[in-house]
Amino acid sequence: MLRSIKQLYGDKLGASDGEIGHVKDFYFDDQNWAVRYLVADTGSWLPGRQVLISPHAFPEGFRGKSLRVNLTRKQIEDSPSIESHKPVSRQYEEEYYRYYGWPYYWRGDALWGMSGFPILELPPKPLPSEPATASGPRPERADAHLRSTQAVNGYHIQASDGTIGHVCDFMMDDESWAIRQLVIKTGHRLSGKEVQIPSSKVDRISWDESKVFVNLTKEAILQTPACDDASVGAAPKEAR
Repeated sequence: MLRSIKQLYGDKLGASDGEIGHVKDFYFDDQNWAVRYLVADTGSWLPGRQVLISPHAFPEGFRGKSLRVNLTRKQIEDSPSIESHKPVSRQYEEEYYRYYGWPYYWRGDALWGMSGFPILELPPKPLPSEPATASGPRPERADAHLRSTQAVNGYHIQASDGTIGHVCDFMMDDESWAIRQLVIKTGHRLSGKEVQIPSSKVDRISWDESKVFVNLTKEAILQTPACDDASVGAAPKEAR
């Protein structure tokens, strides 16, 4: 099922032993459009600290207006702090994944490394540190291509023949955590219609220009059927 990310903002977050805050943001990989982290607003519990939670921590998925992780408050409190690694670096991700014992999503050909879903078949266990004298050359750390859904919201859409509308939401597969569709408001910000275009049509995102470049014409986007409540849960016909 596809879920509106905008509708998840503010949902309550619970650990195995108590509440931990609410959903503030999502960080997605702009190369394959998978949501890699949920950003939690922990309020007065961990004031002034940004907490990232991987989809691996949500074995029950999405139920109602409350999300529950299979972690304790102590585990989250003791997890590596992101504050000294802004933006999110691969060094931080390695430290984070070793701490929780989850498999690295960037190792393997599938969306989540060796799997297409962030589901663990075995209980997690701490990952060993990288050996200092490993045989053979070590692969270079790839830069993390993580972007905030809150930040990209409002970016203009640059079609192949001009600018049209802006991003107003994202539709995410609630099993794979992959963003399948971008919701675009065309025309006037108040009176324009909302349409969905596949994330596969995105060529690149420009931070400097606050634009999302897509491989579609303005006419193709305008001819896409308007969104309605029924579109949540089913992918619309793909724009061509």
